[in-house]
Amino acid sequence: MSQLDLLVKGIGRLVTPIGQQARRGRDMSEVCEITNAAIAVHEGYIVAIGKEAELQQELEGRSIHRTLDAAGNMVTPGLIDPHTHLVHGGSREHELALKRSGVPYLDILAQGGGILSTVRSTREASEEQLYHQAKRSLDEMLLQGLTTIEAKSGYGLELEAELKQLRVVQRLQESHPIDLVSTFMGAHAVPIEYAGRTDEFVNHIIEKMLPVIAAERLAEFCDVFCEHGVFSVEQSRRILEAGKRYGLKPKIHADEIVALGGAELAGEIHAISAEHLLAATDQGLSAMSASGVVPVVLPGTSFNLGLTKHARARDMIDKFALPVALSTDYNPGSCPTESIQLIMMLASLNLKMSPEEILTACTLNAAAAIGRESSIGSIEIGKQADLTVWNATNLSYLPYHFGINHTFGVVKRGQTVVWNRQRVSREGDVE
Repeated sequence: MSQLDLLVKGIGRLVTPIGQQARRGRDMSEVCEITNAAIAVHEGYIVAIGKEAELQQELEGRSIHRTLDAAGNMVTPGLIDPHTHLVHGGSREHELALKRSGVPYLDILAQGGGILSTVRSTREASEEQLYHQAKRSLDEMLLQGLTTIEAKSGYGLELEAELKQLRVVQRLQESHPIDLVSTFMGAHAVPIEYAGRTDEFVNHIIEKMLPVIAAERLAEFCDVFCEHGVFSVEQSRRILEAGKRYGLKPKIHADEIVALGGAELAGEIHAISAEHLLAATDQGLSAMSASGVVPVVLPGTSFNLGLTKHARARDMIDKFALPVALSTDYNPGSCPTESIQLIMMLASLNLKMSPEEILTACTLNAAAAIGRESSIGSIEIGKQADLTVWNATNLSYLPYHFGINHTFGVVKRGQTVVWNRQRVSREGDVE
């Protein structure tokens, strides 16, 4: 190879987990650090990494199309968010007073609020309105250092509205620097028109929705809210097994509020991930560990709901050797934030995770939660050149100095898309 597309030099500290699969348990704290580093990129992929002086010698004689100077900043893999509800209509700030007065989340849902409130707004919104609202959130996520996210449907709860959400995700994947991974979540709640007839709605999802979603290739995963008063373990099993028959890999919102057995179900059906898990039992976590399920924990949700109980991340790591991933759970109700850096701080404060564990949870393990660990999530030769450049010199500074955006730059597939905290066009101009 006589020519390189990009050389990122001047990296004060390069920090990355290593591997083609999720890091489990205490291995999450093992990261590779290189000071005074450089990264060479060709056709969107990493082709060389090392000390800058040594790499410059190795690359001597090769033509380098573009050089990017990190100016002593820290560089990590591009961050990954494996659980978001990106596309939705409206917002739910009117529920804030109810939450703060102590009304439980499931009670708000039972009164027609919560998810069902957003369903009404999403059904009423045009595809164009949903696209522009989601794009604003996606732009903010990019500025936060995210380079890949998962996006769920689930605010339609009827076929056309679910298709509308997933088509917006598809449009954003084609037009935005962030890579998006689609999840069908028609089983996010029981819509008003099926109140008291949950089994009939489950049949509708299986017989009417899943065949169309699969035929139009609008989703890669299928998710269910397995929770008391929403979908039972058996109903969730039926939907997820049907999704598998249509080629959709299973995910599950499990044991968020009640220990219903969602974590056990995740292990039984070999789900790629199980999300929330605040009430998961030892038996459930053990089943997940045995089946290689990635637990996606969402500390922003428990924080925003004012809960004193959090997912047992330390037990997941130390006792069950699970590969914990972190996510914003961005949604208009229980966690209306696009800030992955807020989540990193909360993981340190409330989940007692170390900076190294947090990085692994936001990169390689998050990639594993969406089936992308072989191509993204670490800075290694052969992986996609997705990088976050931080206005910081070490990992500990990120959760320590909270409440601000530390992202200085973002490189996506070898293209600079954020620099000096601002969006950059393909021509290299600040937008």
